Amino acid sequence: MKKVTQTIGIDVSKLTLDVFIRTTNVHKQFSNDSKGFKQIISWLSKQKINLEETLFCFEHTGWYCLMLSYFLYENNHRYCCINAIEIKRSMGLKRGKSDKADAWEIANYAWLRRDELVPSTPPAKKLIELQRMMSLREQLVKQQTASKNLLKGMAEIVDDELQDVSMTILKETINHSEKQILATEKAMNELIKQDETMVTNYKLSKTVKGVGMVLAVQMLLHTHNYTRFESSRQFAAYCGLVPYPYQSGTSINGRNKIHPISDKKMKSLLSMSAISAIQHDKELKLYYQKRVEEGKPKMVVLNIIRNKIVSRVFATVNRGTPYVEMNKFLA
Repeated sequence: MKKVTQTIGIDVSKLTLDVFIRTTNVHKQFSNDSKGFKQIISWLSKQKINLEETLFCFEHTGWYCLMLSYFLYENNHRYCCINAIEIKRSMGLKRGKSDKADAWEIANYAWLRRDELVPSTPPAKKLIELQRMMSLREQLVKQQTASKNLLKGMAEIVDDELQDVSMTILKETINHSEKQILATEKAMNELIKQDETMVTNYKLSKTVKGVGMVLAVQMLLHTHNYTRFESSRQFAAYCGLVPYPYQSGTSINGRNKIHPISDKKMKSLLSMSAISAIQHDKELKLYYQKRVEEGKPKMVVLNIIRNKIVSRVFATVNRGTPYVEMNKFLA
């Protein structure tokens, strides 16, 4: 990375941006919109800040920091979007909290690590649109599940389902939700088809047994179309699938453990994928049965299969060819 002589800490909230200049200890608040972004650059110029040698830093706050990321990237300003837990743990023991203090801490974090931080790149806009659609689908599925559970509970106490108004409304709601889910999935597929690389990686990942539409899309999103992680091992660690040693001197020598900080959604989806793969992939089915018979805990074997699925998906994408089951003719 180019020489950094200045770091700017930005505390991002829904409506405002608290900006702190590290070297001059100057703070100012701006609105979190396109007008506020332009005002930040104008203000920094008036403060005689060399923007070419400046590194902007802020916490990853989901949708709230997305437009700021695009603005900085499109205007060739270097920035780092950092996991909030990483910055919080670097602060040490803190008493009290304010947006100004947080902005200073972020600026100081970036200054101390300016030689090792790698500038961030925002995800493609089609991926953001795909993420919005997936979020909508998840919400629709939750609503549909809630309606089905309510319908099931009512069915046990209603004498005549055909004449009951509540049952009729719930059934109509469930049918309508089903149509909305299908429409959302269709729109997602159409969006994926608009990007050649995205549709290729999507189709390749689905050739792996146990990988369905939802997991394939989520892997596209979480890997930024397989550009965010250098290897399947890195992504597996991000999902919380890699065990780490727990040792210290001669008094602590515990078994390897999976770290609790992970992407719980991806971990859950990969668990369901592993269960499906065990049922439909002959090689993985035999492997699972053999390791369990040897006395290996079932969850440990399941985690190994989750790692195998991640490795297979990354291999098919990197290789550019569909996955082929080597033992598909096994009895």
